[in-house]
Amino acid sequence: MIPLPLRTLAFAMAAGTGAGAIAAPSSTTLTLYRSDDTALYSAGDSGSVHAGYAVAREPRQLDLKSGTQDISLGGLPQYLDPEAMALSFDGDAAQVISQRLVLSQGQNAALSSLIGQKVDVVGATGQTLAIGTLLRANDGLLVQDSNGWSSLIRDYAAVRALSNFQTGSSLQLRVDAKRAGKTQTTLSYTTAGLGWRTAYVGTLAPGDGCKMQFESRASIANRSGRDWSNVQLTLVAGEPQIAKPVGGPRPMAFAMKAQAADSAMPEQSTLADYRTYTLPGAVDLPDGSVSQVPLYTTRTIPCERTSLYENGGGWVPPQPMIGQDFVPGGENTGIVSTLQFHAFDSLPAGYLRVLTADRNGTPQFIGEGRINDTPKGEDARITLGQSFDLRGNRERTAFHVDKNGRTLDESFRITLTNAGDSPRTVTVREHPQRWRQWTLVSSSSKPSSQTTDTLEFKVTVPANGKATLDYAVRYQWTADDNPQG
Repeated sequence: MIPLPLRTLAFAMAAGTGAGAIAAPSSTTLTLYRSDDTALYSAGDSGSVHAGYAVAREPRQLDLKSGTQDISLGGLPQYLDPEAMALSFDGDAAQVISQRLVLSQGQNAALSSLIGQKVDVVGATGQTLAIGTLLRANDGLLVQDSNGWSSLIRDYAAVRALSNFQTGSSLQLRVDAKRAGKTQTTLSYTTAGLGWRTAYVGTLAPGDGCKMQFESRASIANRSGRDWSNVQLTLVAGEPQIAKPVGGPRPMAFAMKAQAADSAMPEQSTLADYRTYTLPGAVDLPDGSVSQVPLYTTRTIPCERTSLYENGGGWVPPQPMIGQDFVPGGENTGIVSTLQFHAFDSLPAGYLRVLTADRNGTPQFIGEGRINDTPKGEDARITLGQSFDLRGNRERTAFHVDKNGRTLDESFRITLTNAGDSPRTVTVREHPQRWRQWTLVSSSSKPSSQTTDTLEFKVTVPANGKATLDYAVRYQWTADDNPQG
């Protein structure tokens, strides 16, 4: 035994093989649901997190006696739903009469799993402080010897036990077995502390066009309070409703990266209204880790980059806004850089980090945005950031209301400036918002797109120069639309 300072724990365990001993699971399966809770993926303290959602199915072998008996299944994660736990016996060899979930006891979890068992408590110099049955493991050890005397021990160096122990929560069951012998069972339960989301990386190719090397990985977080070894993993994309609230403290985690045992891509399928990804090989998920596995084969895809100057949105007032003080779109000088691409397959929600090479050929980060669940064939669009060299200014150049004719004419001039050393094309997107009935009367540049609530123009701005766009719209309404004018 290794000498340790007072109040630190060491365990010298010999494997027990008596009644109720549990063999190690051979092929646990985990189904993980997507979670965007940042606490699951953050680096820092290694504590567990009450977030995320997963369904586990663990094969367990029990050595049962005939008739009614009590058994304990340990090594469970910290955050469990007591109402969603079930133990099934192969061949109906036994039935569960009652069950009780005993939650993990934090830093005393390993000691708590030894309650009711014989232990040997050792001091700092190796002397035996007590031998007997462990009655309590919180705020000191309460040990009862064979003569019935109980000792409360607060300063000790190690605890030894000739039995199995577990560091997580445990499920205590009373079962009725039809016969004695080894029996295969499956323990099913739901747990928090596990979740996944997609991490995308796009590297833009050099040149005037837009092509992007697109990488996709599943980031799998384990903050459940236990290690998962050699598990078969299925990831569910979509948003099933989880009615029970998930809460509790959310400390940080130490993040580490792991890879799947097999480099092949996950197998896709459907599950009701959702998409599933089943990994081809078993994986290990250490507690307090963020593991990454490939989701799709890396590929080069076409894309579209846009410098966007947008004013207003899709809002429509309940009646015509004819006051001169109302300025559709408000004030805006910023021009944002956006990226759009066509989904080559169904893309689960996640974050896309975009890189491009600098003048030395080194990939550099230029922006990050969220991709929502995107079915195959639809467009995904993110905002990379605000342009440094491009600016826009919008001013009203004319305004006239004819209440008798029930019309309003309004004109704007948009001035775009470019401080860069190359010409840039800016997409100007305007939303006439005074009323739903309007027409474009004139414009200095033909619209590239026009819908019921949007005008869009492509304007080329020369290097170290500026360009202007003038346009005018006319609104019309009826007496029923605006009873006051």
